[in-house]
Amino acid sequence: MQIVRSIPQMRAVNYPVAAKVGFVPTMGYLHEGHLSLVDASVKSSDITVVSIFVNPAQFGPSEDLGSYPRDFERDLALLEESNADYVFFPSAEEMYPPDYKTWVQVEDISRILCGISRPEHFKGVSTVVLKLLNIVRPQSMYMGEKDFQQLTVLQRMAQDLNLAVKIIGCPIVREEDGLAKSSRNLYLQGIQREQATCLYKALMNSQKMAAAGEQAADKIIAAAQKILLDSQAKVDYIKIVDARDLSETDKVDEYSRMLIAAWVGKPRLIDNMSLKA
Repeated sequence: MQIVRSIPQMRAVNYPVAAKVGFVPTMGYLHEGHLSLVDASVKSSDITVVSIFVNPAQFGPSEDLGSYPRDFERDLALLEESNADYVFFPSAEEMYPPDYKTWVQVEDISRILCGISRPEHFKGVSTVVLKLLNIVRPQSMYMGEKDFQQLTVLQRMAQDLNLAVKIIGCPIVREEDGLAKSSRNLYLQGIQREQATCLYKALMNSQKMAAAGEQAADKIIAAAQKILLDSQAKVDYIKIVDARDLSETDKVDEYSRMLIAAWVGKPRLIDNMSLKA
């Protein structure tokens, strides 16, 4: 496994002719969810590149950029075990030099859901991912479905900009009690860890209601909200959307997906699930 710390060095990597290059972008502090993406790339690609970059452009002024968990040496050991071929570890100063002026904005679907409480977030995500794709030059990129809006935004960016990369969504990896794996789970303290399972419980109950024949989105959302409030979670949003374009729907069908964002103590958690059993 090779560690590459600069953009010119990464661009200069001479991949074998016709090699399939898979890419996994991360912000580090890796967990089983990240490693499942690396595994998917290793299984489907000849070469796997993993980036570790805590992207300042996707954090708001009051968010946790400074305290976001970091452990580069631990990450390297995990990636070595996972058979990654390259780790790209650029600095913020190189990715965003003082005269940096160019940003990527996917309209409409970046301004709903998480885009309401984090208005600059997806602009930062889209920009850094496009830069990373241009630097790494993969044929495939692997991302988890936990941030379903992010996955949809980036797939739309790739489509609209005619990028020669396939962005592949991979299943959410969960703890035994259903909590979606996340680097920010580290922030959960004491009883908050148990309370945080309310997102998964609400999603499972929603899927159960849909399987039993309930089609009214407002009734399913109301039941999910009660589960979250009973667990003292502060709800940001609970929405049922068409998974193809994130448009809200009043009636549940085979394309329906519930997306939840809520605060449990300090951390803001997100989760989602298809309502098709």
